[in-house]
Amino acid sequence: MLNRDTWGNDAVAQLIRSNFIFWQVYYDTSEGRKVCTYYHLVSMPAILLIDPVTGQKMHAWNGMVHPDRLLEDLLPYLDKGPKEHHAAQPQKRPRKVDPEASTGKQGKIAVEDEDEELARAVAASLEESKEVIEASDASDDMVEAEPEEENEPTLNTKPDYPPLPEEPTGSRDLLCRVAIRLPNNRRIQRNFLHTDPIKLLWSFCAPQVEDGERRAFHFVQAIPGASQKLELGSDLTFKEAGLANSMINLLLD
Repeated sequence: MLNRDTWGNDAVAQLIRSNFIFWQVYYDTSEGRKVCTYYHLVSMPAILLIDPVTGQKMHAWNGMVHPDRLLEDLLPYLDKGPKEHHAAQPQKRPRKVDPEASTGKQGKIAVEDEDEELARAVAASLEESKEVIEASDASDDMVEAEPEEENEPTLNTKPDYPPLPEEPTGSRDLLCRVAIRLPNNRRIQRNFLHTDPIKLLWSFCAPQVEDGERRAFHFVQAIPGASQKLELGSDLTFKEAGLANSMINLLLD
């Protein structure tokens, strides 16, 4: 079910390919048993989001996970890479060891050492993702830094946005859900029809942005390295633009 419905989803596949290292293992193999033991997994299937530096479990899902839910849950992890995450964590102070009590704790320490060794082994198998995520963060920073290099923004006359119809409901075959990250990092979402013009994105987002009714803006895909830029003058539909169940960034001109 996960392979067909979740990993087979185009938006999920593109997001994971651009931001994470995907590692799939069967629970009854040697590596699978190690993962189940260390992360205390009791029901299958399970999805784990693992820190590539320490092997720490950042998030977990059990059972069938709908693609829309997985995309939404992964959003917070696109903003920071492993280095930023560890910089934000409080540093633990070293504990003093009582020499008289240390002898009785040797067995416990040995078990902890084995757990740490297993965590390092899991982290080592994902070490490559550290470079991928750091590179993605750098690309994302470059995109978001561009507006700051421009001169003072100029306020234009109010753009002619098309009227925004009522949010559609009904069959998922007819609808596509789009998430938009605003310049202040707030995220908003809405359903559109596959046949709706992408110009409705401007009608929907203008009231959500400061000076959005007068100041021009455009959209880019939230996936680092993506080059597609969405302009108000485009006549594409959501289906033609490939925006079904996707995430995009709103950037001020």
